[in-house]
Amino acid sequence: MIFRLSIKPVLAAAVAASTVLTAGCAGRGGDNDDVAYVARDVETLYSEAKRRLDRGNTRLAAALFDEVERQHPYSPWARRAQLMSAFSYYVAQDYNKAIASAQRFLSIHPGNKDAPYAYYLIGLSYYEQISDVQRDQKITEQARTALREVNRRFPTTEYAADARLKLDLVEDHLAGKEMEIGRFYERSGRWLSAQLRFQNVVDNYQTTSHAPEALFRLTETNLALGVPSEALKYASVLGANYPGSEWYSKAYKLMQKHAPGATAS
Repeated sequence: MIFRLSIKPVLAAAVAASTVLTAGCAGRGGDNDDVAYVARDVETLYSEAKRRLDRGNTRLAAALFDEVERQHPYSPWARRAQLMSAFSYYVAQDYNKAIASAQRFLSIHPGNKDAPYAYYLIGLSYYEQISDVQRDQKITEQARTALREVNRRFPTTEYAADARLKLDLVEDHLAGKEMEIGRFYERSGRWLSAQLRFQNVVDNYQTTSHAPEALFRLTETNLALGVPSEALKYASVLGANYPGSEWYSKAYKLMQKHAPGATAS
């Protein structure tokens, strides 16, 4: 899992400010008491769901909020319950159900004032599932898409501000995956395949922490392929943009050793 900024302040603010999210930020645990799903009036059922959420029984709370919608689909409480269900599933770390609940809310109430939070919750639910760079990054791509959607639709909101911070980490993570694959190809002597990965980082992830190493690796692979002029080009870009980095120092030494006629500066 990648390093994360705390989401609690934004979530807490959303819960406090919204007329829908009135329950507060509950804990992730809770008991497993069962509740009979008998027909009840909507206020009693919603209040019971909220009480369970307040007590930290998030999975049962989510189920009860779903029951509000099932038993009283045309009540104003059903709209509230949809988003509360998504929030409860998120806190319970049942991210797939959180996404499904938030998406259902948006499909029925696309212009609702709480739509920004629903989009944000979808982005967070993907973000929390990001795995390390050794694994498939499909979820990471989905997180990027969802967080970009928050920023595109609601750029001036606190949700967009937090989404932009998380997008920086997502981009860095995806660049890290490209570097990991590129280094594997390089170790295997597959220089052209390695170059494609490193070039992708330079072209598409140039603001991430991996850009200096990618430039060094392009210097390295071009020397391995016998193209010192291309190696010099990347070493020069590295020196111009990251003159004090360890990667430029390595690139300079590499050029001096394998292409002493060139000046990597």
